[in-house]
Amino acid sequence: MTQSPEPAQFDAPPRAEAARMIEAMLFASAEPLGTAEMARRLPEGTDLVGAIEDLRAQYQGRGIELCRVGDAWAFRTAPDLGHLLERHTIETRKLSRAATETLAIIAYHQPCTRAEIEEIRGVSVSRGTIDQLVEMGWVRLGRRKMTPGRPVTFVVTEAFLDHFGLSSARDLPGLRELRAAGLLENRPPPQAGGQEDEGEAQDSLFGD
Repeated sequence: MTQSPEPAQFDAPPRAEAARMIEAMLFASAEPLGTAEMARRLPEGTDLVGAIEDLRAQYQGRGIELCRVGDAWAFRTAPDLGHLLERHTIETRKLSRAATETLAIIAYHQPCTRAEIEEIRGVSVSRGTIDQLVEMGWVRLGRRKMTPGRPVTFVVTEAFLDHFGLSSARDLPGLRELRAAGLLENRPPPQAGGQEDEGEAQDSLFGD
């Protein structure tokens, strides 16, 4: 007697079912979940891109929305409702002016080397300044540059993008927007001698 084949356990699911699977993974994850990680967990052949778009459409206009963070995805409170959770999300981060400027340079010019950061700032950058940004999880090492000495480069992380509600570094505000918001000010050039201003300062853009 010939037995009928059992249904394949790992057949690619319909998009609606794939969307349910992705929804479950995202709700269970404490951090944004990358597409590569989701694909690893889902059955082979799953229409990951289509399922994500379906899920994103389902949550559009609701209290929480599916947001892209770099190459990852996460559920986040709808922007217009963020004020309801302010007391739960306020986090004090004091950065020195040196750290603030270094972070801004990396965000707008990534990938960039320490020498390039120093050239833009006009003063030297201490190791502690970059170490602080790395420890905060906002900056990480990038690829080595194909120049003499092959210096390491620095780039912002998905945690940085997530903190400021950005899908990618391309979503950073432009100079015109920064000036309109009063976040850029003219100040005299740094004093001669290359000394770094390490005084504590709360920055309007990066000092949430």
